[in-house]
Amino acid sequence: MTKKIILRVSGMHCNSCVVNIEDALRKQKGIISANINFASEKAHLEFNPNETNIEDIKKTVKKAGYDTIEERTGEDMNHHAEHGYSRNNNTKKLKKRFILSLLFGLPIIYMVMGGMLSLPIPEFFKIYGIYIQFALATAVILACLNIWVSGVLSLKRLKPNMDSLIFIGTATAYVYSVAISISYLLGSGADGKMSMENLYYESAAFILIFISLGKYLEAVTKGKTSQAIKKLIGLQPKEATVIKNGQETKVLIENVNVGDVILVKPGEKIPVDGVVIDGYSGVDEKAITGESIPVEKKEGDGVIGATINKTGVLKFRATRVGKDTMLAQIVKIVEEAMGSKAPIQLLADKVSFYFTPAVLLIALLSFGIWLVFMQSFAFALTVFVSVLIIACPCALGLATPTAVMMGTGLAAQKGILIKNGKALEIAKDLNVVIFDKTGTLTKGEPVVTDIINLSSVNLLQIAASVEKNSEHPLAQAIVQKAQKEKMELSDVKNFKAIPGKGVEAVFQGKKILLGTRALMTENKIDPALIEEKMAVLENQGKTAMILAQENEILGIIAVADTLKEYSKEAVEKLHKMGKKVAIITGDNKRVGEAIAKELGIDRVLAEVLPQGKSAEVKKLQEEGNIVAMVGDGINDAPALAQADLGIALGSGTDVAMETGEIVLIKDDLRDVVSAIDLSKYTLSKIKQNLFWAFFYNTVGIPVAAGVLYPITGWLLNPAIAAAAMAFSSVSVVLNALSMKLYRK
Repeated sequence: MTKKIILRVSGMHCNSCVVNIEDALRKQKGIISANINFASEKAHLEFNPNETNIEDIKKTVKKAGYDTIEERTGEDMNHHAEHGYSRNNNTKKLKKRFILSLLFGLPIIYMVMGGMLSLPIPEFFKIYGIYIQFALATAVILACLNIWVSGVLSLKRLKPNMDSLIFIGTATAYVYSVAISISYLLGSGADGKMSMENLYYESAAFILIFISLGKYLEAVTKGKTSQAIKKLIGLQPKEATVIKNGQETKVLIENVNVGDVILVKPGEKIPVDGVVIDGYSGVDEKAITGESIPVEKKEGDGVIGATINKTGVLKFRATRVGKDTMLAQIVKIVEEAMGSKAPIQLLADKVSFYFTPAVLLIALLSFGIWLVFMQSFAFALTVFVSVLIIACPCALGLATPTAVMMGTGLAAQKGILIKNGKALEIAKDLNVVIFDKTGTLTKGEPVVTDIINLSSVNLLQIAASVEKNSEHPLAQAIVQKAQKEKMELSDVKNFKAIPGKGVEAVFQGKKILLGTRALMTENKIDPALIEEKMAVLENQGKTAMILAQENEILGIIAVADTLKEYSKEAVEKLHKMGKKVAIITGDNKRVGEAIAKELGIDRVLAEVLPQGKSAEVKKLQEEGNIVAMVGDGINDAPALAQADLGIALGSGTDVAMETGEIVLIKDDLRDVVSAIDLSKYTLSKIKQNLFWAFFYNTVGIPVAAGVLYPITGWLLNPAIAAAAMAFSSVSVVLNALSMKLYRK
């Protein structure tokens, strides 16, 4: 038995931090999986509680140099508000740090740039410039001291990160400037004069100012990528009106229990999931399902917590509260999806692992090469600092998680739950989509259409008496037909359901069989006598069931299921996307083909028993297809698991929803198309981000190393390198945020 937890991790500065923590955790005994999301600052862990525990995990992360707080996923949504407060607090600190560093740095900027721009330089600055620059640069460093501390600690642990590069670069520029200043003050200067050009105080200050600005903007934009979760959390009302002993009492949402009777007036939010026991109203479920039209609710209908009661007064009995509500489950799924990694992220992680050490090596080599080529120490130092500063593992770390967070968040708002990053990547390559028939393509609410009686007995009465013991939709249709005709149903003995074939029982001392041809054949009854009648019904898309008593066929009962409203439109859209569509059903081939013809489906997998559905999916995969399975029932779970991508209908069973990698909350098959399209869109954003991150570092580092200097005579200023680095990660996040414009 494994356990899953989410830890909030503080102190991460780039993707190198992520890789270092994951590496430390995966080495710990008992850890099954460890995924850290740099954008959301959370670690999603699965571990064996018999081999390790949460405290040991926290110690491992602490040893790696980071702090953690455990999150109570789905149990208490108040922790999200706490996390939001913590993130806002951190953003405020970063803003304050940037403002302080800017205030201290502005005079240095004026002193250095003023002369170049022919601006008046006060005499005070000319006389005491060296002291002023030293004091202000020191103040900037103190304002940004945490960057230096983080960089030093990471170097000490031999796990350098982005802050290590910034520390080495700015410390080198600062220490070199201090050494030159002391040399000048001791009177050992070559000509007894001190030129501002020989100092690098402004480089150290500029770099830290731009890095502080970048970290602040990054925090602001990263916070916006998790807005989908914030919106979902904000849907939950804080109070509920509970009726106890005939009295209406306002209670906090966390004090509502299963079985409580709750009153909801027009305009109020429904606090928890339940079943209506009195009243009639229209309920706006858009926030949860994406359905724009209010849904009518009456006695016996289910209601979802966080939806809005529009017109009438409803009384309902609470069936799910706390972590069991649909909203809590959605939040949990979206959170886990945001914390998951798409396979494409593995490349960025591998690069990040070697990135910082490689940059240090390139910086040292560049420094040495320029000295060998007879350039001045100051020139080589500029190159060394620029290479260290321009490198940006942050962009690599943010490329995938920000896009995944936005994509899964957008999908959740449309009533589509994408459980992990892997599902996003698979969806783009699908070429076959299989739909289960009953309850997926059809409403799963069949009605009796034909009764062909070959004897003098009351066919419907016998069939309904037997089927009243079954939960199958076809059985329910027969029972409802008998009840409509006010027939009295008898008790039967030895009832037995035979999956995929039918039922048998003893009725008034005689053995009754009701089901398929296969059931008849197994019981040595020849269905050939009625084959022509069966064929006519099945060619009309009806499910024809044979009723037999002992060894005699008594007749046929035909049942037809109605297609869901948008089944045909969904199939047409999938065809336009270049996908092949198949139907899988336990019905015989004629019924399957009749429905396939009506919907324009390419392939029919008929007479498939529940346990055979996964085998049919596997066959398609062995033909070289990448397969999605769309289903809703318990018997679809193995096929959903076998498929490359399992898509479960939210109106289906909990087992199907648990197995599917994508869950469609509302019963609209067009969402299959939307899920595939949104997945492709999200993946394209991930690729854009990764391209920019790799391109930036591939071009930026050589330019900083001075490859253009022999051709153009131009050398990159460390301050410009810092600005470029700061805005590279911000640009990646902004590209992810542009996904809000998605409208399909």
